[in-house]
Amino acid sequence: MILNNLYVIASIFVIISGLSSFVAYRKHLLNSLLSLEFIMLGIFFFMGGFISMIGSEMYFVLFFLALAACEGALGLSLLVCVVCFYGNDYFNSFSSLGC
Repeated sequence: MILNNLYVIASIFVIISGLSSFVAYRKHLLNSLLSLEFIMLGIFFFMGGFISMIGSEMYFVLFFLALAACEGALGLSLLVCVVCFYGNDYFNSFSSLGC
């Protein structure tokens, strides 16, 4: 029981660390995507610890992990397209007028 509580507290720390890195390092698209994946990993750990603490089935956690993997693949494909079109991943170089 104490191990599950420590697991949940550590996952909350991971989520807060991901949020702080998302706010602090928002200059590049790659940094933003990595911090979003770090937040998703923390949420996955939190859900795994919390659901195992209440003794329920883990199917929803696996579904969430599949959605997080799809979100990561979509983010990487957007990063590749942005680098091909703009040449870098700076947010300042993106223009909403030139589509």
